[in-house]
Amino acid sequence: MSDTPAGDADPGAAAPHDPDGPRDPKGPSGPRGPRGPARVPGGPGGRSWFTIGFGAGLGAVLAWLLVRTVLRLSELLTLLLLAFVIAVSLEPVVRWLSRHGLRRAWSVAAVVAGFAAVLAGFVALVVPPVGAAATGLTDAVNRWRTQLHDHHSTLGRLEDRYHVIEKAQHQLSSGGASKVAGGVLGAGQLVLSTVTSAVIVITVALYVMAGLPTIKRFCYRFVPGTRRERFESVSEEILSRVGRFMLGNVATSVIAGLATFAWCAAWSVPYPAALGFFVALMDMIPIVGSTVGGVVVSLVALSRSLPVAVATAVFYIAFRLAEDYLIMPRAMRYAVDVHPVVTVVAVLAGGSLLGIIGALVAIPVAVALGIVLDEYVFPKTDAA
Repeated sequence: MSDTPAGDADPGAAAPHDPDGPRDPKGPSGPRGPRGPARVPGGPGGRSWFTIGFGAGLGAVLAWLLVRTVLRLSELLTLLLLAFVIAVSLEPVVRWLSRHGLRRAWSVAAVVAGFAAVLAGFVALVVPPVGAAATGLTDAVNRWRTQLHDHHSTLGRLEDRYHVIEKAQHQLSSGGASKVAGGVLGAGQLVLSTVTSAVIVITVALYVMAGLPTIKRFCYRFVPGTRRERFESVSEEILSRVGRFMLGNVATSVIAGLATFAWCAAWSVPYPAALGFFVALMDMIPIVGSTVGGVVVSLVALSRSLPVAVATAVFYIAFRLAEDYLIMPRAMRYAVDVHPVVTVVAVLAGGSLLGIIGALVAIPVAVALGIVLDEYVFPKTDAA
């Protein structure tokens, strides 16, 4: 037994270990609770201002690089969007052929063959008159050159008075030749860029048309299974309406081509079939297509007489107004169930943002947006 009294402590004995740590002499007598995590002075959450600034700067740099990359690829992304819209627009035709016994690959091939036949017919109608016009222009240029040196002709008297040949030679020698060459090179670059863009759009559209079911199944897998069925039904409705939009656009273009053929045949304007075909193709381009077609037909009608050309121009102005504000909106309303005002505003907005391609995809985008609002947004707002 120990000789030390119970109330006395041994000064040499070690103090017992306190698991809660040393007590605060100025604090309460009880043991202090467990310590929280150490906080570093600075920003919120204990992070230093350097870490916050570095993260914000890195995010800003990455966002700037992403925006710059998207801007560089904007033309390519626009072409890919156009190719996808074209493939989706032709999907009803491919499905109809598939339901009649053709495999999907053969259905796509049949659609491509049909478009190739249409373009071949257009070329067959256009090449002969264009060749004849080029030959006539070459002969006329040679005749004009001869008349310029003939002092008894009208062109010769104009040359004696205004010295047209001398002024033209002076302009070419003082840098005009380089400007002409630059203009020719610019036109060549425009043609090459247009052909390249057309090849890209056609190639991507063919691949999308051939593999559209696989692409849809792959995209649907990103949606949770509980919501996948509804998402699929909404997506199929959007694709169906986009296809009907394409058919409505083709119908309005056929109307424009038939109206052109009837007008040219009635007023004996040369090449009515070729002009009708040309206007039908151009009319599929919103905003500027029908205008370009009307200008070309009016210029051709000028070979008939000036009054016929003026009457043709007036006819196309009236037809353009009727098509934009009467035919196209009503056709789109029955084809895709879109209000005429929405159709006009969508085409104008898309054309302002992305030009011709934006005008082409504006109505399908408006259709998709309307379906999404009807299925997901308006039910929640009505129930609120």
